[in-house]
Amino acid sequence: MTDLDDDTKQGAALGLMPDVPRQGGYGPLTTRPWSWGDYHHPAAGWGAALSVGQVLLRSQAPVTGALAMLKMNHPIKGFDCPGCAWPDDQQGLQLDICENGMKHVTWEMTHKRVGSGFFSQHTVTELSEWTDFDLENAGRLTEPMAYDPETDRYAPISWDDAFALIGEELRGLDSPDEATFYTSGRLSNEASFLYQLMMREYGTNNMPDCSNMCHEASGRALKASIGTGKGTTTLEDWEQTDLLFLIGVNAASNAPRMLTALSNAVKNGAQVVHVNPLVEAASRRTIVPHDFVDMALFKTHATGTLDLQVRPGGDMALMRAVAKVVFEAAETDPGVLDSGFIESYTQGFAEYRALVEATSWQELVVQSGLTEEQLRHAGELYLKADKAIISWCLGVSQQEHAVDMVREFTNVLLLRGNIGRPGAGPAPVRGHSNVQGNRTCGIDHHAPAWLLDRLDAVLGITSPRTPGLDTVASIRAMHEGAVKVFVALGGNFVSAVPDPVHTAQAMTRCRLTVQVSTKLNRSHLVHGKKALILPCLGRTEADEQASGLQGQTVEDAMSMVHLSVGKKKPASEHLLSEPDIIARMARATMPDSPLPWESYVADYDAIRDVMAEVLPGFEGFNDLIRQPNGFRIPQPARELDFRTPSGRAEFSGAPLYDVRPPSEDMLVLQTMRSHDQWNTTIYSNNDRYRGVKNLRELIFMNAEDMKDRGIAQGDLVDIVSTSKDGSLRELRQYRALAYNTPRGSAAGYMPEMNVLIGPADYSAQSDQPLMKSIHVRVSPARSARPS
Repeated sequence: MTDLDDDTKQGAALGLMPDVPRQGGYGPLTTRPWSWGDYHHPAAGWGAALSVGQVLLRSQAPVTGALAMLKMNHPIKGFDCPGCAWPDDQQGLQLDICENGMKHVTWEMTHKRVGSGFFSQHTVTELSEWTDFDLENAGRLTEPMAYDPETDRYAPISWDDAFALIGEELRGLDSPDEATFYTSGRLSNEASFLYQLMMREYGTNNMPDCSNMCHEASGRALKASIGTGKGTTTLEDWEQTDLLFLIGVNAASNAPRMLTALSNAVKNGAQVVHVNPLVEAASRRTIVPHDFVDMALFKTHATGTLDLQVRPGGDMALMRAVAKVVFEAAETDPGVLDSGFIESYTQGFAEYRALVEATSWQELVVQSGLTEEQLRHAGELYLKADKAIISWCLGVSQQEHAVDMVREFTNVLLLRGNIGRPGAGPAPVRGHSNVQGNRTCGIDHHAPAWLLDRLDAVLGITSPRTPGLDTVASIRAMHEGAVKVFVALGGNFVSAVPDPVHTAQAMTRCRLTVQVSTKLNRSHLVHGKKALILPCLGRTEADEQASGLQGQTVEDAMSMVHLSVGKKKPASEHLLSEPDIIARMARATMPDSPLPWESYVADYDAIRDVMAEVLPGFEGFNDLIRQPNGFRIPQPARELDFRTPSGRAEFSGAPLYDVRPPSEDMLVLQTMRSHDQWNTTIYSNNDRYRGVKNLRELIFMNAEDMKDRGIAQGDLVDIVSTSKDGSLRELRQYRALAYNTPRGSAAGYMPEMNVLIGPADYSAQSDQPLMKSIHVRVSPARSARPS
């Protein structure tokens, strides 16, 4: 073993929090007693209602926050939830909201403000000592700011001077590829389209985005299998299906409105199988908050019919076992295979069948972590289902072999023709509200040729054809000095990516860093030699331009596009919209650009008119979004139009990988969010659905694994990870909690645990950081702190 990586001790000098134990981790500072207990209550229901009430009171917005509930997720007249990408109810539901959506909205609607007065009182070095919670809790950013190295403070700068600085730096680079432009999933379709247009006119495809860290593997797998990077199902399919496999998804916290769909599926007779190392609250029962009768009567509804606790990464073995059951049944009943579909629409079936039949049950048992009986039962459920959906999230996509894993899901669906018909298909669960729309509208570091050709033909530019940098490659390039300017539209880049010290070192080597944000976060403190903070409007706020009040659109996880119109008075008169900021950056950088950037901002209909000419399925965009429920982007694969090189859906034949850790004393650790958290935003130190209060620096472990290591419940432990490059990383004095998870597995919270993931720890298949596959050793802490 090598010495522990010195980087773990250097964070405080780079704008990161000092490396000292905090019971609340990156959340609120606390010395209150921590506790843990089993959570047996239904998901959502009164627990969620009380939590929302507390958030409204804490944000000092009980009236405005309550009124926001009546406008969130309402077609045309309201704004789209800035939280998750779960589809809106299409029947005009009056309270199509959830606990996390309300937290997100009230967090944005706070009355607290961060302007020049705030920064005059606090140096960046001082703010680096604050927790991430305290930084965001300071309030809404109100005016553009520039970093002053003489005073170590941010100071006011005019918008004109800020854009002039950006333009000067970008024009001064030796190549456009010396800049990289990050995109958060909060960006609208219109802003995303303008952003990628600016980059391509400027001359680079360097477009790291949050998809690179969440569902990049899903997109690559689905494109290879069925010719589209998206799922094919709708909410109606979820209500009509006979079987739903929900894999690596924590619905109650990450997409709470999904609970309604799960309960409806069970009520309609479907088998709903939750596949996850942890048994989450969403797999048991729920009380739907907008059903007032059920709330009054405390009436619960089942949200699952079976839990399968695979080992981390064992999902591929589970699905191959399902395929093996199908092939075994086909020996005596060939009708269990949809031979007509397979012969007409697929390629590679015979090779896949041979691969599955050659895989032993013993290997499937070992790699899945399940018994042969459990595996066969899952297969029998699939055989009995006329219509099946396989849905997954980051528990799958942030694994080493995630592309092959998702392709295995598609293999299983193809065997029985479970695609291109109602109640069936693949369904990735996207995270942030418009992360899927970003990619649809051109945010893609490796864009397809047709998109670049259309941009050039419609707009008269010359788009670069060289693939650009994704998230992992951008960090590497900044670290090496090959990228000198970093621009982020939303997000908290430094806290979201792995190895914060390595990333911070990379950021500080830039000539200029630009952060477009609504609130202060860690990434503002980890900056280049020059740095700008540019405050923008939030999703709830009125966006007034020359032609009047503007609306922007977002695409949900099932390809529905909705208009979102904020109505609330902006937090400051100095805020600009994201399209306005992008257009002004573009003009400052390319003053002779023939594109009508100013006209795009004056009326967003002008942006949509161009999008309608460039993007397939957006024809008549301005009319489509003014329909009561918006519109659905056509999905060719749903119509059995498979746009792969062969024109057919492709069976894949990847080997079954060994997902066990390389040493018996190692555990496979997964990082995740707590319930009271959205991405890197932490609302409190509680994790209600997992029974945790006042604690974030923890690790969930199997009780027998704890016993083997001489660790009792609540003991302090040290956690050491082994990176692919052999380096070691450490977290000290974390609480170990016994939890219902398979032997050999463990879990804990991001972003606190991101330090355990090194620069080399990313998938060779997707370039995604391996946030669900960290090899760690856990031992009693070398030094203790008070209980």
